[in-house]
Amino acid sequence: MGDGGTPHGALKPRLELRGITKAFPGVLANDKIDLKILPGEIHALLGENGAGKSTLVKIIYGVLEADEGDLLWNGVPLRIASPHAARKLGIGMIFQHFSLFEAMTVTENIALGLPGRQNMAELARRIVEVSNNYGLPLEPHRHVHTLSVGEKQRIEIVRCLLQNPKLLIMDEPTSVLTPQEADKMFETLRRLADEGVSILYISHKLDEIKALCHKATILRGGKYITECDPTQETSKSLAEMMIGTNLVAPEHVENATRGEVRLKIRDLSMETSDQFGVNLSQINLDVRAGEVMGIAGVAGNGQVEFLEALSGEVLSQDPANIQLDGKPIGKLGPVERRNLRLAFVPEDRLGHGSVPEMDLVDNAFLSAYSQKKLLKAGFIDRSTTTAFAEEIVQKFDVRTAGVSHTAGSLSGGNLQKFIVGREMLQDPRLIIIAHPTWGVDAGAAAAIHQAIIDLAENGAAVLVVSQDLDELFAISDQIAVIAEGRLSVNRNIREITIEEIGLLMGGTHGAGERKEVSSVA
Repeated sequence: MGDGGTPHGALKPRLELRGITKAFPGVLANDKIDLKILPGEIHALLGENGAGKSTLVKIIYGVLEADEGDLLWNGVPLRIASPHAARKLGIGMIFQHFSLFEAMTVTENIALGLPGRQNMAELARRIVEVSNNYGLPLEPHRHVHTLSVGEKQRIEIVRCLLQNPKLLIMDEPTSVLTPQEADKMFETLRRLADEGVSILYISHKLDEIKALCHKATILRGGKYITECDPTQETSKSLAEMMIGTNLVAPEHVENATRGEVRLKIRDLSMETSDQFGVNLSQINLDVRAGEVMGIAGVAGNGQVEFLEALSGEVLSQDPANIQLDGKPIGKLGPVERRNLRLAFVPEDRLGHGSVPEMDLVDNAFLSAYSQKKLLKAGFIDRSTTTAFAEEIVQKFDVRTAGVSHTAGSLSGGNLQKFIVGREMLQDPRLIIIAHPTWGVDAGAAAAIHQAIIDLAENGAAVLVVSQDLDELFAISDQIAVIAEGRLSVNRNIREITIEEIGLLMGGTHGAGERKEVSSVA
C-alpha cells in the first residue's frame, strides 16, 4: 500500500481464523490460532521452523482440514475442502516446496494449475508478459528439470498471478531476486494491495517484513503469540518474539592472517549439456584457509553449473582447472573429492541433499561414510551411524521425533539444519554450501551462520553461494558475483556496497572481467 496508507480498521476481514487447531501423531501443530486478514492488507506470518506456519496455510488453502475452529471468508463461515475450492474462492498459494512436474515445460506446469482448457500459445505469451512485468523472467518452453530452485519458484509466483487472486499466500518470494528486483516486487505487491488484494506474506527476512507489511502475526510452538505492527518493531524485537528469547547475532571478526590457498580455480570454462543451461566462462578464484568467500547472483546465472563443477558431478577438461590444497582435482568425481575432505551442501535439499524416503540415520551415512568411518567390514556400522545422526540432531537443534524418522518428514528448515550439520561435522578442509539458510528461521539462521564462521576460524576454507545478500554480508570476508556464467573480481566485504553487488548481479559494471585473482583483502 506504500503511499496509500494501511487498510482501514473498519473493513470486514477477507479471511478470519478462529481457534484453529490441528494435531498430528505426537505433535500439536496449531493450538487455537486466531488470524484476521483485511482486504488490501499485506499481513506477515512469522515464526520459527516448526511454529505451525505451514500447517496453518495448508488449512487455508484446503490441503489440510482443521480438527477444531472456524474459517470465515468475507464473514461467511465455510469449509475449504481442497486447493481447487480455494482457487475458486480466489486464494492463490506458493508453497516452499514446489508442486511442479519435472518432465513438463513451464507453460504445461502453469496450465495444470489454471481452470479449464488453455490455449497454450496464448498462455505462453501471457507468461512472458506477466513474468517480465514482475521482474521474474521465465522461458515458457523450458522443461522444469532444467531449472534452478530459484527459477522453479518463479513459476509458482507467476502461476498464482495469472489467476487474479483475492488472497495471495507467498512463501519467501524474494529469495531469488536482486535488491533492485525485490524493490520492483514490493512495488507490485503494494499495487496489488491498493487494488484490494490481500497478501499473506511468509518470510524470514525481517527487514523485508518491516518495509512491506502492515501487520504481523507471530506464532511460536504452534500457538498464537501476538499481532503487531512490524513498522513499529525492530528486526531484533520481531525475531525475539518468534523465538521467545534474546537473539544472539553471529560474531564475525575478519581474519587478518588467512592461511594458504585451499581452493584454486583457474580458467574454468565449461559448456553445459543442457540447451537452457549457462556456460561457465574463464572463472578464476582463490579461497584461503580461514576465509568465507561469498558468491552472489540471481538464480539461473550459472550457479548450478558452478556447483556441479566444484562437487565433481561434472568434470572439467583440465584437472588443473580446479585444485584443492595444490592437488589438481578437475577430473576427480565426488567420492574422490570427499576423500580429500571436501564437503558439499547442495542447492536442492530434497532429492539432491537427502533421500526423502530414507530415515535420518541412512541420510547421515550417505555422504559421511568415509570421513566418519561408518563402514565395518564392508557393511554399514549401524550403531556408529545412528550415533552420528543423533550428534547432528543435537548439535544443530534439528526438530524431529527421532533419527528413525524419514528426511521427508522434517520441515524444510529442519532438513536444511540436518544437511548442513552432516557436512560440517565431517571436519572438512573445504566446504561448499549453496543457500545455507534457505527457508530457515531467524534463530536457526544465526546458529548456522555462527557455525560457518566458527568452521572458517578453525582453519577450513568456506565457499557460500547465496542469493541472500544480508546473509553474505553477515558471514563473508570476500564476495564475488556470478552473472551469465562469468565471475566478477572478488572484493573485501567492507569495501563494497549492497547496491554495487545488486548491479553486478544484474550483469552490469564488469561482471566477469577477470583473468587472474588475488585474494588479498
